Amino acid sequence: MGIRFRIALRYVLTLSQQTVINRINSIAMVVVVVATLALLVVLSAFEGLKSFSLAYTDSLNPSYKILPQRGKTLVVDSLQLQQLAAMEKVAAVVPVVEEKVFLSFEEKNQVAYLKGVPAAYPSVVVADSLVVVGEWSNFNDGKVVVGYGIAAALGLGVYDYDATLQLAVPKAVSNGPFSRQELSSVSTYVVGLYQLSEEVDSKFVFADLDFAQNFLGLPKNTYSQLELKTTATDLGPEFRKSVQGVFKDQVQILGQQEMNAAFYKMLNTENLAVYLIFTLVMIIAMFNVVGALIMLRLDKWPQMKILRALGMLPKQLQDIFFLMGVILTGVGGLIGIVLGVILLLLQQHFPFLYVPGTLLAYPVELTLSNTFGVLLTVVLLGGLASWWATRGIARAARKI
Repeated sequence: MGIRFRIALRYVLTLSQQTVINRINSIAMVVVVVATLALLVVLSAFEGLKSFSLAYTDSLNPSYKILPQRGKTLVVDSLQLQQLAAMEKVAAVVPVVEEKVFLSFEEKNQVAYLKGVPAAYPSVVVADSLVVVGEWSNFNDGKVVVGYGIAAALGLGVYDYDATLQLAVPKAVSNGPFSRQELSSVSTYVVGLYQLSEEVDSKFVFADLDFAQNFLGLPKNTYSQLELKTTATDLGPEFRKSVQGVFKDQVQILGQQEMNAAFYKMLNTENLAVYLIFTLVMIIAMFNVVGALIMLRLDKWPQMKILRALGMLPKQLQDIFFLMGVILTGVGGLIGIVLGVILLLLQQHFPFLYVPGTLLAYPVELTLSNTFGVLLTVVLLGGLASWWATRGIARAARKI
C-alpha cells in the first residue's frame, strides 16, 4: 500500500500538463471544502439553538422529579427526605405541592397551576432569578408570584392591595349518599412577576408550601412531588434504583428528558433532518470528485501502462485511483473542518452574527461529536464516490 499511496499523493498534489484537469481538480476540492464547512457550521448552529432553547425550557425543571406511582399525592416522612439528601451527587431536595386552580381577578378568569414551594426551592430551581418585577419572597401571609402571561390576561399588578387575586379549587364534600363538589377559595396578593416563555408564563402561580397545603386541604407530610437537584442531569439506573429503594418502589422518577419528552423528541428529529439535508448536499458535492477521478484516469492512463509493464497488478492500479479520491476528499474535508472551527470560534468569542432585531449573538456550540461526525461523513462518502468512480479500472488494466 505504501508505493500506491505515494503515487496517488503525487498525482493529487502535482499539476497536470492539461489546464482543464487542474481546474476540475481544484473545483472538486473547493466544493468538498465548502460542503464540509457548511455541514459543520449548520450542525453547530443548530446545537447552539438547541442548548439555548433547553436553557429556557429547563429553567423551571429540576434535575429529577419523584412522583407517586398511583394517585396525585405522595406521603413522605422526614427520614425519607434525609435519605434522599444524603445520597451521593444529590445537591438538594425539596417537597412541592402542585394543583390546578381557578384564578379570578376583577371579573377576569383563568386556569393555572398553583405550585406550593418551600423557602429552599431556589436551591433546586433558580425560579427567583426569573422574577423581573417585584421580588421572590418566602410567600408569607399568602402572597404569590405569577407569570407575565397570567398577569397580562387578568390585568394583575404587583403590590396592588386594593384588589385581591382569588384562587379557587374544587373540594369533595360528602354529606349523604351522594358526594358533591364545592369550591374552596382564598384571596391573595401578587408580590412578583416572573418571565421565561409564553407557555410557562401562563402556567404557574408560586406560593408558600404551607399556604398551598392548607388551601388544598393536604396534611403536612403530603406532597404532589419531590424535586431534586443533582450534580449531573443523568445519573443512570443505579441512582433510580436507590431512590426506588427509599420509597419501596411506590414512586416514579422522571429525568429532564422525560419531563419534556415531546420537546426533546422534536429537537432530535430536527437535528436528524438537518443532518440528512446537508448530507444530501455533500453527496451532490461528491459528483465533482467522481468527475475529477474520471478525468485523472484519462490523463494518467499512459503512465498506468508504464506501471503495468513494470509489474504492477491491475488491482494495485485501481487502488492508486481509489486512494487519489480518498486523499482528495480527505484533504478537502480537513480544510473545511479547520475553516469551520475557526469561523465558529470567532462567532463564540468575537460574535459577528446577531439575531435579527436584537443584540443577542447567534448561538453556536462546537462539539467533538459534530466535528468527528462531519469528518466521518466526508470520509465515508468520499470512499464510496472513489470506489464507484474507479470500479472498472482493474478490468481495463488487464487488457493492457
